[in-house]
Amino acid sequence: MPYIDESPTMSPQLSARSQSGGDGILPTPPEGLGPVVEAGKGLEMRKLVLSGFLASEEIYINQLEALLLPMKPLKATATTSQPVLTIQQIETIFYKIQDIYEIHKEFYDNLCPKVQQWDSQVTLGHLFQKLASQLGVYKAFVDNYKIALETAEKCSQSNNQFQKISEELKVKAPKDSKDSHTSITMEALLYKPIDRVTRSTLVLHDLLKHTPVDHPDYPLLQDALRISQNFLSSINEDIDPRRTAVTTPKGETRQLVKDGFLVEMAESSRKLRHVFLFTDVLLCAKLKKTSVGKHQQYDCKWYIPLADLVFPSPEESEPSPQVHPFPDHELEDMKMKISALKSEIQKERASKGQSRAIERLKKKMFENEFLLLLNSPTIPFRIHNRNGKSYLFLLSSDYERSEWREAIQKLQKKDLQAFVLSSVELQVLTGSCFKLRTVHNIPVTSNKDDDEAPGLYGFLHVIVHSAKGFKQSANLYCTLEVDSFGYFVSKAKTRVFRDTTEPQWNEEFEIELEGSQSLRILCYEKCYDKTKVNKDNNEIVDKIMGKGQIQLDPQTVQTKNWHMDVIEMNGIKVEFSMKFTSRDMSLKRTPSKKQTGVFGVKISVVTKRERSKVPYIVRQCVEEVEKRGIEEIGIYRISGVATDIQALKAVFDANNKDVLVMLSDMDINAIAGTLKLYFRELPEPLLTDRLYPAFMEGIALSDPAAKENCMMHLLRTLPDPNLITFLFLLEHLKRVAEKEPINKMSLHNLATVFGPTLLRPSEVESKGHLTSASDIWSHDVMAQVQVLLYYLQHPPISFAELKRNTLYFSTDV
Repeated sequence: MPYIDESPTMSPQLSARSQSGGDGILPTPPEGLGPVVEAGKGLEMRKLVLSGFLASEEIYINQLEALLLPMKPLKATATTSQPVLTIQQIETIFYKIQDIYEIHKEFYDNLCPKVQQWDSQVTLGHLFQKLASQLGVYKAFVDNYKIALETAEKCSQSNNQFQKISEELKVKAPKDSKDSHTSITMEALLYKPIDRVTRSTLVLHDLLKHTPVDHPDYPLLQDALRISQNFLSSINEDIDPRRTAVTTPKGETRQLVKDGFLVEMAESSRKLRHVFLFTDVLLCAKLKKTSVGKHQQYDCKWYIPLADLVFPSPEESEPSPQVHPFPDHELEDMKMKISALKSEIQKERASKGQSRAIERLKKKMFENEFLLLLNSPTIPFRIHNRNGKSYLFLLSSDYERSEWREAIQKLQKKDLQAFVLSSVELQVLTGSCFKLRTVHNIPVTSNKDDDEAPGLYGFLHVIVHSAKGFKQSANLYCTLEVDSFGYFVSKAKTRVFRDTTEPQWNEEFEIELEGSQSLRILCYEKCYDKTKVNKDNNEIVDKIMGKGQIQLDPQTVQTKNWHMDVIEMNGIKVEFSMKFTSRDMSLKRTPSKKQTGVFGVKISVVTKRERSKVPYIVRQCVEEVEKRGIEEIGIYRISGVATDIQALKAVFDANNKDVLVMLSDMDINAIAGTLKLYFRELPEPLLTDRLYPAFMEGIALSDPAAKENCMMHLLRTLPDPNLITFLFLLEHLKRVAEKEPINKMSLHNLATVFGPTLLRPSEVESKGHLTSASDIWSHDVMAQVQVLLYYLQHPPISFAELKRNTLYFSTDV
């Protein structure tokens, strides 16, 4: 699902503009309203927002009345010898309409006098809160929506009388309108309740903006907005929206079905495009640069009639244009910069800094986010015009690619004709894009409103239990995606469960969240056909059996207990559990409470007990990774299965003789995860609490000679077991990075993974440090990564040489 920045719904399918096309003429606002006032006068703006909403609420109630009007006579004939529809058909088509009408009639009757007799003390938050609390009725309506449409369509085809009724329903015009009524189809009216929830949510968003924080309405409106946003996000997958129609000069009707920002490979470079899918054509556009004060317009880059559009399979497709992947370490640098800028903006706001300074920081942040958005996608999405050219988009999410493909294929099932647009027709269609678009701004976090939820920072633990609903046996697996920095990325993958209709994975994953708000689960059938040509490293030839998404509600997941849930997708149900740990909590170290085992025990105790220089667990995990995991893509970055990691932890803690057999059979990502867990669970970091402030100061030195002197001195100051283990790990990570062309793990990537693990101070030592999630990330972590990166990039360091050399000066620690 593409990110939407302007609408708080976060749901492109629910953001259809309802201001035009079939809603009739808005009535005159209630009397007594003055001219539009400056934004600063919050309460006046509240009045204006409410009066506009009240007017549209009157139209909505009239539309619901028009929908209910034929229901009574249809019910009356249902019991006669010549029924137009059966009782069951009537109840399916008009399901919950009466309840929705009564809810809104009561809401309107209570709101109207408050707006018409306006004063600054008026309170109405309770009305919106009550309206939001009744969204369960809308959920029932949405669940039935597709069946209602299908039933209405079938009944229209089989019954001429009902067809006439459903094609032209009379909607009473607003009181102040010159017309007495407008005509509208039943299909269009049945979509109005879905469209209405979006409108109500947008109004709540606007009301909150113009309601003082100390106003009694503020917490009530905030609660209503939260409920509405969660509701919209939860139903996004279940609806089939109808967009405002575009009429061409020939009188043809086109509707916008989907739009969003995609990265196109054009002329061997990445270009950000706004892609519009209409009922019969796919149009690729970019925003024209306009001078201040002028309306923005789109420039059409190309279009393909859907009748001519085909998806080439990997083996059929032409050789791809040369896609130069952006170096991972540069992407990580961008993320670090974005996080640091976010933190600076927060500090400026907290200290009530100048708005110019904040705007300057926001501009810098937008530039970095734009570059990240442009350069991070790698999954190819090819489309071909059977009469000529092919086009290649790059996406960051297979879920998103599947959404675009499915939306196009669904429209292609209809009887579509090939055509060529004249220059005038193309101009009209492109001109309509600005008005019809549902994704208004580039999907970056700097485009978000200040009061929008920042998302979750930390670690999401997910157990993928099982799935059912498959009609035949298949080789099945799931992947997990989360959003960060405005786009979705794949974070984890289960094992393939072979030849089954009811896979039982029961695999646990730890997924790092960076301002994440949603979790997606995709279920695939594994393709073992070797004839499938894999032309792209990032090509995914496995078939998506189902996909689903849930919002990560902080109140639900931020508990110590597991939260169990089921996600439904195309008749398939996937059962999973999750719990969330904030970043500062997840990185806390706790004093060792035991002297047995190896996890959570001081490294000096373990090496003394083992009579070794480097702990056995470190040596064995490193050896296994170098034996069979050094060429594994994403080694140390990809999450291992948490249950496997816990099993290895238990075996090492018990000093079990079977540890070597278990290591040789275990998934390599689980072994890499066990090594990371060992260092993370040390009671104090490998580079020690005592030296942590000095490492932070040393890495910040500008003079290279002084930095070299300080950083080497700090290593020498480490206890011997810590130093020898660190140097052992350092050489291992350098060997891993030598295979970067294959495993995609650069020195910078490895420093990003291990830096916080080896340096993050224990709880006692870190109390004085920054505490907010974004501060912890942008300041402490950046420095921790830089410290490890310094040593990784340094020529080989030997223990003997360090101990032999003396420094010209020493650093107090």
